[in-house]
Amino acid sequence: MPSVVSLVAVSGSLHSPSKTTVLASEILDAFAGALRDGGIEVETHLIELSEVGRAFSGALRRDELGPDAEAAVRRIESATLLIVASPVYRASFTGLFKHVFDFVGQYSLIDKPVLLAATGGSDRHALIIEHQFRPLFSFFQALTLPIGVYASDADFVDYRIESDTLRDRIGQAVGRGVPVVRAALPEAISAYVGSW
Repeated sequence: MPSVVSLVAVSGSLHSPSKTTVLASEILDAFAGALRDGGIEVETHLIELSEVGRAFSGALRRDELGPDAEAAVRRIESATLLIVASPVYRASFTGLFKHVFDFVGQYSLIDKPVLLAATGGSDRHALIIEHQFRPLFSFFQALTLPIGVYASDADFVDYRIESDTLRDRIGQAVGRGVPVVRAALPEAISAYVGSW
């Protein structure tokens, strides 16, 4: 088992403070706590596009990325677990979120566990996880976790999660996801897949 497992969350929100960033951070902390309780040492990283997003503007190819943007992409590619979250914007994730993942290596996320999360104004947007996120990460051949987490504006008060239902959903997603993450640790991956 690796000495330290890297958990990386990406918030596609363009604003700060952000409900999406709060959700991504809560899921990241919950996953880290569950893995630590299982005897796994973890390090966590939260990538906020509201902070680093401008480093991607104007770049059309990976070799045009500056140091901050390249570091964010490398962190995504090297994560043991990836947590991705975006607010619903015009029926999809934000354009900047997609732009960032356009620079991620096509084969760097193969079999990587990815937890999908999103926020929106109401529950009517909840299917973004199935209709937008899963196809994107299927392209990368990532292992999207079985339960995604969607939160609406009503789940938050002053940029804090106040909904017990949402907290239960996070707990359920993490509980179902931890065995998948454990199975995806390098020692559990076959030599065949590891050689891709």
